[in-house]
Amino acid sequence: MHAQFVLFDGFDPLDAIGPYETLLAGGGATGGLLTGEFATAESPREVSSGVGGVTLRATATVDADRADLIIVPGAAPGDGSGGMVEAINERLAAAARSELGGRLEEAMLRPGTTVATVCGGSVVFGMAGLLVGRNATTNRMGLADFAATGAHVIDARVVDDGDLITAGGVSSGIDLALHLLERELGPLVARAVEDLFDHERRGTAWRHHGPVPTWS
Repeated sequence: MHAQFVLFDGFDPLDAIGPYETLLAGGGATGGLLTGEFATAESPREVSSGVGGVTLRATATVDADRADLIIVPGAAPGDGSGGMVEAINERLAAAARSELGGRLEEAMLRPGTTVATVCGGSVVFGMAGLLVGRNATTNRMGLADFAATGAHVIDARVVDDGDLITAGGVSSGIDLALHLLERELGPLVARAVEDLFDHERRGTAWRHHGPVPTWS
């Protein structure tokens, strides 16, 4: 299984590095059954995050034909000038308008490719018109406006909607990655990585499965 971790200008580094390190630990625990790389929509390059001085190097281009899993982070507000939410939304909108929007659409249309998001990464999909009718979540600060994307908004830490998995909150990227490890490589691997990082997952991943509780 090959994963691409998307970078765009102004990305939140924890959204990207958390799932990257977690998933690749699972790959190491299985002798390389899972591999990964940082990628941009344009070409390999240095990408500046939204946290001062932090950059990561993308070594590949986002390509649904070679990636089984594509993970998109949210954005960080930069130097803090102006409104934080407004600054984040501007960066997410710029990412959605860029070549990335088209590449993510290709990924969602390709059978066998799973796309996942951390925090505001789901907003990139929503702004690109890719969440209509889908179950999804985002950072709680943006949940009230998230329905405008056409998504069925779920207030949960991780939402598993089949080939679309979304997580809310910056630190949720680790929980997202552990859920993916359990789903793709099994609970033994996921638990081993959970122990390695001394991290206890928060909440139960939401899935549209089983009887509906009577008080829903």
